[in-house]
Amino acid sequence: MNSPLLEKSLDFATDIVLFYEAFSKSRKDTTIVKQLLRSATSVGANINEAIYGNSKADFISKLHISLKETSESIYWLTLLKRTKLFEYDFDCLLSLADEIKRMLISSIKTAKENK
Repeated sequence: MNSPLLEKSLDFATDIVLFYEAFSKSRKDTTIVKQLLRSATSVGANINEAIYGNSKADFISKLHISLKETSESIYWLTLLKRTKLFEYDFDCLLSLADEIKRMLISSIKTAKENK
């Protein structure tokens, strides 16, 4: 299935995995980055589950989970940016996460209207 939302979430997860690898080499505490890795990779996993869900309600529920995981990822990225523990283009990651968040909100709204 060709889904722009799924593609964006896969791009986001890929970028976060690459960020995680770079950060891990800095030998700094990775607690926050591990939280980010979990939430960011969960976004696309739940979108994928939504696409193949059992019902409209299941579809909407999985998209809501993805929205929550996206919001959590934005929180961790913002925290990492503010702490300045690692030099990175956080604005690019935050922009992609925000785009996914807007797409999810729109998809949830549309799905609820078409119930």
